[in-house]
Amino acid sequence: MPTSTPLWPTLRQVLRRQELMDRMMQASGVDVLAAVRVDGGLAFAEARAKCRYCLHESDCRDWLESSKGLQMPPDFCAVASFFLACSPYRAHCQSSRGAGQESQTWRS
Repeated sequence: MPTSTPLWPTLRQVLRRQELMDRMMQASGVDVLAAVRVDGGLAFAEARAKCRYCLHESDCRDWLESSKGLQMPPDFCAVASFFLACSPYRAHCQSSRGAGQESQTWRS
């Protein structure tokens, strides 16, 4: 019986992580329709892929269970900047950045 850790996530892990991403988008106030339109849907697909391979599944679940109301995504989230770009926090985050940083994409 092999004892190595599988490189690819199992179907169960993929489904759990997709559900966590959906919950994280809801908790962050992401406009889902706006999110799936970014870059013709490619940005959303990339965000899904990052969540699918994320190693912070338990941290994500804990954060979601302890959060109340709309919140900015946590620092450990690999797609936090994507969520922020598609949420009500976008204007606040852009206005609080230094000059020249507003043009950064969510991938930075």
